[in-house]
Amino acid sequence: MHEFCDLALPVPLDTIFTYRIADGMQPVIGGRVLVPFRQQRLSGIVVSLHDHKPEVQTKNIIETLDSEPVLDPSLMRLGKWIADYYLAPLGEVFRTMLPLGAEFKRTISYRIAEAGHLALHQAGMSGSSNRSRRTPEDQLAEFRALDYLSERDAVREESLRAATRVSKSVLTGMARKKWVVREDLSSARDAARMVKVAVLGAVEGKLNANQRTLIDTLAAAGGKVPVETLQGLGVPRTTLGTLIKRGIVQLVEEPAEFTMSALKARPSPFDFQFNPAQQDALERIQESVNARKFSGMLLHGVTGSGKTAVYLAAMRSVLEAGRSAILLVPEIGLTPAVAADLHQIFGDQVAILHSALSDQERAEQWHRIKRGDARMVVGTRSAVFAPVSDLALVIVDEEQDSSYKQEETPRYA
Repeated sequence: MHEFCDLALPVPLDTIFTYRIADGMQPVIGGRVLVPFRQQRLSGIVVSLHDHKPEVQTKNIIETLDSEPVLDPSLMRLGKWIADYYLAPLGEVFRTMLPLGAEFKRTISYRIAEAGHLALHQAGMSGSSNRSRRTPEDQLAEFRALDYLSERDAVREESLRAATRVSKSVLTGMARKKWVVREDLSSARDAARMVKVAVLGAVEGKLNANQRTLIDTLAAAGGKVPVETLQGLGVPRTTLGTLIKRGIVQLVEEPAEFTMSALKARPSPFDFQFNPAQQDALERIQESVNARKFSGMLLHGVTGSGKTAVYLAAMRSVLEAGRSAILLVPEIGLTPAVAADLHQIFGDQVAILHSALSDQERAEQWHRIKRGDARMVVGTRSAVFAPVSDLALVIVDEEQDSSYKQEETPRYA
């Protein structure tokens, strides 16, 4: 058992951070751990385990998130190479490689401090807070939040903002004045869960039109509806907050059902015989794959010349050999069409990775690939980091497209 571990954290700092391993914890290289960092909690990747005590005081790991690596040695080496070549912080590179944001639940809570009770009391005595230099609306928001918190032990940020219509900047200012205590309670979470709004019971009192819209939608759905669904109804966000404050509805978490977008049926790309040029291209690709040595090839042809059929046939041969392939496309809009072709050929062996998926869907697809349930991956540029086993073929469709260049850190191309 080692005493310390070095972590790559998702922050814009080109350094590795050392933490002490608490008793009973067993982090693994390539796995994630939860640690305190400044005034928050972050998930980092373990890059080494050791017993070399640093010269500075170290903090303890809060929680180990993985019993097995989420980044295998080859992906760890790739991430370190990207960080060196593109001059990017290693933690931000690893964050790009891991679409697992849904498995880390950011939770901030607030509770009223003694100074907040005093400020609320003074405001009630004077009936005015004109001494503040900020706008009257900010002052009103402060005291709405203090009044709400004074009746509760601790409140999650999203519930507090929904119930009092207070902004993040106002909450930050209140914490700076020590009126409230801000606590980061972030932790690991089950990605297969979603936040829903549930009706608590019989509705008492009058409802305005917007409130009635939300309640009717909940009633029609059996009493529970995903928050995203209600937000798409076109009613103000404050409406939901008002219903929460009145105790009519509440936010709950429960298992989510993942549903990928339906793939439209397309004519099979194998309904015709390959011409000599296509057959020659396919054979050369297969020879290179069978050699198990890196090789770059350019498949050139005008639109409609059958390039897609060639590389889909190459992917099929790879799958039949028990190996894996990644197909990159430049735009998200192309992914459903290409995925339809792959799904028709490979069925459930296909996984899709792109930014238009929800965090939960991306996490689910990533785990399907990691488990080996899907060996054919299609997606945009970040899909190149998919954790496939025994990767035999990477196809970059329309490789001249500028969409393959990433403008955010790491700026890989």
